[in-house]
Amino acid sequence: MSQVVPTERELQALKILWDRGEATVREVCETLDQRGEQLAYTTVLSLMQVMEQKGLVSHRAHGKTYVYLPSVEREATVTHLTRGFLDSVFDGAMEEFLVHAMSNHKISSSELNRLETLIEQARSRGRTKKGGES
Repeated sequence: MSQVVPTERELQALKILWDRGEATVREVCETLDQRGEQLAYTTVLSLMQVMEQKGLVSHRAHGKTYVYLPSVEREATVTHLTRGFLDSVFDGAMEEFLVHAMSNHKISSSELNRLETLIEQARSRGRTKKGGES
């Protein structure tokens, strides 16, 4: 079974649920509003219902209110989205992706340190191929 790819708006709602753990439609609506995305309550309600049909969220009843919970993990979803983006935009070329990302983004010292750590971890696991291929 392939993983469902959330739309951009669904991803926004998932980020809220991942951050909060759970939320009502009103809370999702208010958080989106705070982030500059003004949507009607009924629009967010429909969004959450569609996300539930797709298996992205589930709910539990709290009185007359539904509280929504993420049904997919952040890390698995981000990994899936990243892999899809890398494959569809860069034909899987990690180097091209990284060169593009690094040349168009100001990188902090902590980000560079994290990247160096990840490179060393990949080398120690033997995940790099000879000849610079990825």
